Amino acid sequence: MTKKTAVSKKPYDFDAIVIGTGPGGEGVAMQLAKAGKNVAIIERYKSVGGGCTHWGTIPSKALRHSVNRLIEYNTTPLFSDNHTNHTLTFSEVMRQASGVIKNQVRLRSSFYDRNRVSLYHGEASFVDKNTLKVVRADGSEDTLTSKQFAIATGSRPYCPEDIDFSHPRIYNSDTILSLDHDPKSIIIYGAGVIGSEYASIFRGMGVKVDLVNMRDRLLSFLDAEISDALSYHLWNNGVVIRHTEAYKSVEGRDDCVILNLESGKRMRADCLLFANGRTGNTDMLNLSNVGLEADSRGQLKVNKNYQTEVDNIFAVGDVIGYPSLASAAYNQGRFAAEAMLEGATDDRMVEDIPTGIYTIPEISSVGKTEQELTAHKIPYEVGRAQFKHLARAQIASTKVGSLKILFHRETKEILGIHCFGERASEIVHIGQAIMQQKNGGNTLDYFVNTTFNYPTMAEAYRVAALNGLNRIFND
Repeated sequence: MTKKTAVSKKPYDFDAIVIGTGPGGEGVAMQLAKAGKNVAIIERYKSVGGGCTHWGTIPSKALRHSVNRLIEYNTTPLFSDNHTNHTLTFSEVMRQASGVIKNQVRLRSSFYDRNRVSLYHGEASFVDKNTLKVVRADGSEDTLTSKQFAIATGSRPYCPEDIDFSHPRIYNSDTILSLDHDPKSIIIYGAGVIGSEYASIFRGMGVKVDLVNMRDRLLSFLDAEISDALSYHLWNNGVVIRHTEAYKSVEGRDDCVILNLESGKRMRADCLLFANGRTGNTDMLNLSNVGLEADSRGQLKVNKNYQTEVDNIFAVGDVIGYPSLASAAYNQGRFAAEAMLEGATDDRMVEDIPTGIYTIPEISSVGKTEQELTAHKIPYEVGRAQFKHLARAQIASTKVGSLKILFHRETKEILGIHCFGERASEIVHIGQAIMQQKNGGNTLDYFVNTTFNYPTMAEAYRVAALNGLNRIFND
């Protein structure tokens, strides 16, 4: 009689399940899949890409690009003598953004197909530390088990309960993308990155903009000169900025929105965009079933390996807070995957993460600000290049802006790069690359001795470096 051999069954359906298909989730899933792991990824929306693709980075930057081209057309001398100003409605501009979103979804979907990552659409919630329930839009359910999990569910706009966001004239930074009328005026409450970007976009379309800021200056984390440059540029273009204000109530009417401020001021506009903070998407995960608890902002605590207090559950992206950037989230995902594979990660986020703010013009910076260096009593000097003096900027009619290099006056080590102007988010990476050089490679001398193509915007580094060296003197 032949003895039957018991067939061993894998204890779990997957080696790892990732919740969320934004940059962080994609980074985890791709790294694990390429290491040969059996991976599933969950997306509650009908298409992959997360908030970055559908409601945040991609659509807002596509909007900005279209509006910036419109501004260029209306202000370029080549055309200005032969036409009246051209205008576009918000919905017309959104059509171009929609095409970009579709292309991004198609590309990102192909990544999961090629790497054999199982994709499930539905709302995910924990049953226990190794089991996940996924509820589809039609109400049907899947129960999936896994050895490890990565939470990359992103964030959503903070929406106070005393404001009626169902009103057709009251929007947050997600719902503003569905704006289907042509407002002549808008109030933007919240002057952070999102509020400042949309202030630029709407003003570029000729909409009257009131920007309400709870702080005493715009984007206070920036170098003060750059913040002041943005404030001046918005003011010069007609944006009314109200600092140190807080809302008391919002009245949605049939023909307008009234914003009542704590200071007693009353403001009226065709619509309101509330852009004051974001909340991590963790409330639907049933974290209590695994012994986890998010903070008041929906964020989770993680260690240096992106591991939560539950050893087999990791988290990346907006749900862990700073820096809340799509670029950083992808790298966090990769590093978390390494920790899931090896028990720890040797990689670290680079110390100096560049900031890109897509106002019109752009802002980008990396490294220390003048205020930080002064507070730490570091002897620094400044090198500046005004874009209006660069041949490439004159040719392209992008003369607004400047590049500022902060460097140690004794060692000439580069300490910070700050750029305001068109293509700033591209230009800053040249300085970032040099700042990462070791063994004395990070000095101002690189920009002085390197030959730059002419004419280019990159030439601003040579101009700024020479300007800075001229400020150094010997006793």
